[in-house]
Amino acid sequence: MTVNWASFTEAEPDLARTAEERFGAFTHHILATLRKDGSPRTTGLEVRFLNGELWLGMMPNSLKAIDLRRDPRFALQANPGEGQSMGGGDVRISGRAIEVEDRKVKAAYTEEVEPPEPFHLFRTELTEVVRTYVEDDKYLVVQSWKPGEPLRTVKRS
Repeated sequence: MTVNWASFTEAEPDLARTAEERFGAFTHHILATLRKDGSPRTTGLEVRFLNGELWLGMMPNSLKAIDLRRDPRFALQANPGEGQSMGGGDVRISGRAIEVEDRKVKAAYTEEVEPPEPFHLFRTELTEVVRTYVEDDKYLVVQSWKPGEPLRTVKRS
């Protein structure tokens, strides 16, 4: 089961807000895709949260775009920032990236974001969102959400 960003936000507004804040804190994040041979590829990427969707834009014929066209599975990790503080925790999103071919949708995105042309645009369907953070300098807290399931929180000392 997969859902878009709006559905996730409706199901878990606090976690969604935290995730958007973490991704909004820095411009570049880490995207993991699958190469032709099945091995992982990690690359830098900018993301956008617009109109109830999490969007991935990339240069034409970039390896990550080619990977996603072949196998849409991805993992995305928010830039943890400098040092060791990781303000807001570590946020990871997994799912499927679906390339957008509709000219009207791409035009609306272009009006908002003004990416260099031409570009690939992918909308995301989420399969998991995970936040890991330290609470009270004592506990490691892992929040995990999957579509159709309640938020799961595990604390470890």
